[in-house]
Amino acid sequence: MQTRESSPSALPGASVLIERFRSMRAHSEALAQPLTAEDQTVQSMPDCSPTKWHLAHVSWFFETFILVPHLKGYEVRHPQFAYLFNSYYEAAGARHPRFERGLATRPGVEEVRAYRAYVTRAMEHLFETADEALWSEIAPLVDIGNHHEQQHQELILMDILNLFSRNPLRPAYAPYRASLAREAPPLRFHDHAGGIIEVGHAGDGFSYDNESPRHQALLRPFRIASRTVTNGEWIDFMEDGGYRRPDLWLADGWARVKTGEYEAPLYWEKTAHGWDAMTLSGQHPVERAAPVCHVSYYEADAFARWAGKRLPTEAEWETVARERPIEGNFAGAAFLRPIAAADDAQPVQLYGDVWEWTQSPYSPYPGYKAAPGALGEYNGKFMASQFVLRGGCCATPDGHVRSTYRNFFYPHQRWPFAGLRLAEDA
Repeated sequence: MQTRESSPSALPGASVLIERFRSMRAHSEALAQPLTAEDQTVQSMPDCSPTKWHLAHVSWFFETFILVPHLKGYEVRHPQFAYLFNSYYEAAGARHPRFERGLATRPGVEEVRAYRAYVTRAMEHLFETADEALWSEIAPLVDIGNHHEQQHQELILMDILNLFSRNPLRPAYAPYRASLAREAPPLRFHDHAGGIIEVGHAGDGFSYDNESPRHQALLRPFRIASRTVTNGEWIDFMEDGGYRRPDLWLADGWARVKTGEYEAPLYWEKTAHGWDAMTLSGQHPVERAAPVCHVSYYEADAFARWAGKRLPTEAEWETVARERPIEGNFAGAAFLRPIAAADDAQPVQLYGDVWEWTQSPYSPYPGYKAAPGALGEYNGKFMASQFVLRGGCCATPDGHVRSTYRNFFYPHQRWPFAGLRLAEDA
């Protein structure tokens, strides 16, 4: 998993960290509660994983990196679980191929629940018996494990939506929650003078290693949109031939358009009355004022070209976002879909609703060094061929993101809750 650059003194107190652990474990199980055993076992595509795999994997993380090395006398629950539930930590041993996770009908859901309970009890025992020296050693790992589990909570929702979208019954994961009916505010652009700015995490609090070191960057004057691009604006793009104009597209994106892979955002379906979209609350008419979602980097870049704009760099996005409070439509709001912006007096929707594609390749910051061992594998080895997204989304757990948080996906991928915000040179 990802590692942190914060000093040990930046860690929350023991009672706070332990309570967060308990809350994370309970919330993951609550996310699985609406799902049948069959729902939790099936894998809809190679990028997705079954819910029960996510629940087991985060338990394997605590078992492998905390309990085995630090709890005297701990016995692993099952010798084969390390093979089944390792994700991509080569240093931790061999692992089951990702694209075959849905074939593992055993262990079943009940056995995975028992595994989670076993690991949780062992962690509680470790908390009760750890002396000060041991606690100082395991506390950073517990902190990482808590944030790691939050990442998989978002993945559970992403993967279930993809699975349910392929079911002809169009099942709902959660009841539909209506948002305030509103028109999208006019799209405005806010000026930023640019200059030499600092980018990256600094100070206390949790961060992943890919957010560091903090460093200087030179920004030319730029302008950034007051809100994200809406579904209504995306429909205008489509009706103006956006998916039929090669001049708008990067070559790899246009190749996917020609195969028929890209014709509209993922989960959209043309009906007699217009466009519908599959959501975690079932299939509903597309809300024109809400942020467009489930578009690839290629689509986001093509839209920006069509609009005569561009995508922001991650440094531009971070410079604007760090001046704004970290609040928005996260998972705790229970909409589980993007909703319309309330106003445009200043840049809004920077946090929540949709992850925002930037034009920045996912690469190391100057001076970055991956941590040694298995825990250093998550970030560094993926710093190629992907692009950075910022801000969190409607499925991101509350309190999980920061202005410096760097998410990353391959440019063709559309199953994340990903949208875009426009920018331009000033």
